[in-house]
Amino acid sequence: MWRGAAVAAALCLGAAWLLGRGFEPRGRLLSAAELRRHRGAEGEPGLYLALLGRVFDVQSGRKHYGPGGAYEGLAGKLVGRFYDENGAPTEALRQAEAAMEEGLKLKAESDRRKEQFPPCNSEWSSAKGSRFWCSRQSGGVNRDWIGVPRKLYTPGSRGTQCVCVRTTGPPWGQLDSTEHSDRGDLDNPHLEEYDGCHPLAEQCVLNV
Repeated sequence: MWRGAAVAAALCLGAAWLLGRGFEPRGRLLSAAELRRHRGAEGEPGLYLALLGRVFDVQSGRKHYGPGGAYEGLAGKLVGRFYDENGAPTEALRQAEAAMEEGLKLKAESDRRKEQFPPCNSEWSSAKGSRFWCSRQSGGVNRDWIGVPRKLYTPGSRGTQCVCVRTTGPPWGQLDSTEHSDRGDLDNPHLEEYDGCHPLAEQCVLNV
């Protein structure tokens, strides 16, 4: 059961990735035999990959999917069976699409949380210990504020993550509010200060 769910999740992520990379799905039904003729070899008519019942033209990713590429074993094959012989979607496809939709929602939530709490820059050495600091680009999130390091506890997770937290203005989700304490997200209940670090310092050093 777990293995089947893991495979379905991987297929959903793969289809979402292909769509996100701009690979175009083809608009007509292909049989497995027709698909095998599209592996990108010399003399073949194209380079296709079928995933979640959709056939993608991956010619622009030839170095990955074509002969000699890391994923050449996927090209020209059916990956999963989500349509019947008449081209009608099966229950497996409906379940996979529901899982993909849920996955996209989770990704959107993760992206939103990253905008609110960008990851810290960090470094570690055996001599100096750990250093966490914030900048206007830390975590790959460009913004007009720097923030201060805090430990973020995520519900359902055992560990913590160092994130940068806004120290002024209204809390996240209340950006239009005029009634606030001008502390940004410092009072968020999922945050904790680092011991031994000034609460408003832009960097924190944890000695060995």
